[in-house]
Amino acid sequence: MNASDRTPADLLRSALAADPARPLITFYDDATGERVELSVATFANWVSKTANLLQDELSAEPGDRLALLLPAHWQSAVWLLACSSVGVCVEIGGDPAAASLVVSGPDTLDAARACGGERVALALRPLGGRFPRPPAGFVDYAVEVPSQGDRFAPYAPVDPQAPALVVGGTELTGAQLVARARADAGERGLGAGSRLLSGLSYDGWQGLSAGLFAPLAAGGSVVLCRHLGTLPAPALEQRVTSERVTHRAV
Repeated sequence: MNASDRTPADLLRSALAADPARPLITFYDDATGERVELSVATFANWVSKTANLLQDELSAEPGDRLALLLPAHWQSAVWLLACSSVGVCVEIGGDPAAASLVVSGPDTLDAARACGGERVALALRPLGGRFPRPPAGFVDYAVEVPSQGDRFAPYAPVDPQAPALVVGGTELTGAQLVARARADAGERGLGAGSRLLSGLSYDGWQGLSAGLFAPLAAGGSVVLCRHLGTLPAPALEQRVTSERVTHRAV
């Protein structure tokens, strides 16, 4: 990755410039059998559309706080990078009542209603499907995001020294997040072409790093597995082989 990258969005831009066709996130949900693979280019397109939704439709601005109430999921990763692109600070599992915006999965809608700002709901269905019936008081992400632009340009430059992420009570700027991701990648021995299988939750830094930021910083990719504990050991080893996994975080 480029040594001048100072925000997660910078890391993604460098990955896109280096090799847009390579896999970035391969997602499994072992409770439903879902598998989705996103190349760098496809992931970046989702990020651009989501950032445009944030900036243009939800009126988000740099410095706003977004409570992210989502599990480890490829769409969660999209939101993390979209917020970085706009300059919005993500609070993992944050208090919706204290946030400017909230993004919720189907299991946390009641808690998310405490947010007085914009509320976005994700059904987390296979292939990014929408809710059969949109939840009252929420924007259905799957309905709104497809029509957004494929290219994104922030109205204001994103400050690498501004807060970008709050997780486990620790606040990180964009620059600090990138530095931590690079350090974690080094400690794990990740490099260009590495494939890290992660079954960790996104509710702590370790899971966010293994499940997104460290592989992105290293020029590698992640096999992100939700409900991995339901997978028998032989099936896990088969996945490790079929997905050409080089490193694990389970």
